[in-house]
Amino acid sequence: MIGLSWLSLDGKKLLVTRILRTFVYGYLAVVLGIYLDRLGLSATEIGVVFSAAIAGSALMTVLWSLVADRIGRRRTVVFMAGLMAVGGLIFALTSNFWILLLGAFTGTISATSSEVGIFQTVEQAILPQTAPNERRTWLFSIYNTVATFAGAFGSLAAASVGLFAALGLQGADAYRPLFYFYAAVGLVNLLIFLTLSDKVETAKIQGERKFLGIHRSTRTVVKLSFLFGLDSFAGGFAVESIIAYWFFLKWGLPTEQLAVVFFWMNVFSALSLLAAGWLAARIGLLNTMVLTHLPSHIFLILIPLAPTAWLAVASLLVNRAISQMDVPTRQSYTMAVVDPDERTATAGITNVARSAAKAAAPTFAGMAINAAALGLPFFIAGGLKILYDGLIYLNFRNVHPPEEAEIQRKKQLAAQARASGAT
Repeated sequence: MIGLSWLSLDGKKLLVTRILRTFVYGYLAVVLGIYLDRLGLSATEIGVVFSAAIAGSALMTVLWSLVADRIGRRRTVVFMAGLMAVGGLIFALTSNFWILLLGAFTGTISATSSEVGIFQTVEQAILPQTAPNERRTWLFSIYNTVATFAGAFGSLAAASVGLFAALGLQGADAYRPLFYFYAAVGLVNLLIFLTLSDKVETAKIQGERKFLGIHRSTRTVVKLSFLFGLDSFAGGFAVESIIAYWFFLKWGLPTEQLAVVFFWMNVFSALSLLAAGWLAARIGLLNTMVLTHLPSHIFLILIPLAPTAWLAVASLLVNRAISQMDVPTRQSYTMAVVDPDERTATAGITNVARSAAKAAAPTFAGMAINAAALGLPFFIAGGLKILYDGLIYLNFRNVHPPEEAEIQRKKQLAAQARASGAT
């Protein structure tokens, strides 16, 4: 890839697999709720399917993150890519609620347009070793930015439902080709993962003999997991599929219009992800996480209060233009404050905490929508996220990544030198 000479070939392959996955996640977030509605599922049942998808992702992350370094990171993602293909085929071929629930529980169906399952956990652990340390945060920014742009074009691809309908496919059948393509992307991911080099595998490490692969950083990981879980539980009330379904019910926006809305939502998110690395280099990772997150929640709360559909859309776009800047900074911060041999387990544990906490929220959101309390999910999500930002800042304001700690050390030495010169 042009301009990425500092990134290893394995790192570039992981960027490609992420782009492909998030492209299909992009249109899935737009159409999944409407597709299930077309199949005859109630709002509560749709929420349960979303919860099953997130819970399955959490379960797969638990099972595989604990053994990925032992059986092989490459084998782990190859297996999950196969499950992704199976999940797509299940959704394409059946309208039975219980079978759909099983398909969602494979842990590879995304209800959020973001990464699911063990993919992110393993890739998050591999990426730091594919680039120099000083490029780590920038790499995570690129990793999330290209994925978000891919998700934007995936969202736009949801408009193809109109084309399929024009070709004669009616009702839910107009959505099924998208799930076949989803399965095909799973197979392509599988083939690319098979070509990863042995360098993606970690060496045999002492950390494997410790509980869950964590040793020095146990306290840090526990606190991060709890706080990330709180943030994710809040986000579960307003995952992308819920938002798309809400706009469909509240304002009657068709799939074609939702595709355009979600395209621009992801474009704004992608641009903000690029800015995240630049901002973090100037004010620090934690400050970037908190100071960009807080104002975004105000606009999340404003979405159901908007008197017109397009004011609601505007609030959503502003929210996503700044809310995602904490993603690469959070990932970089988490990988930086633990030892290298703890990274896979740390990524797994924190991602499990996020997925497990998020799993229940869509069911409650579906119940609220079913009861005509359409604004409640947004209010809960915004309020809890504000609480998370305050707690993570209070707990980690004095915990610095190595590169920031070095800057702090140099500033202290310079201050001491100035003080000595003054006396």
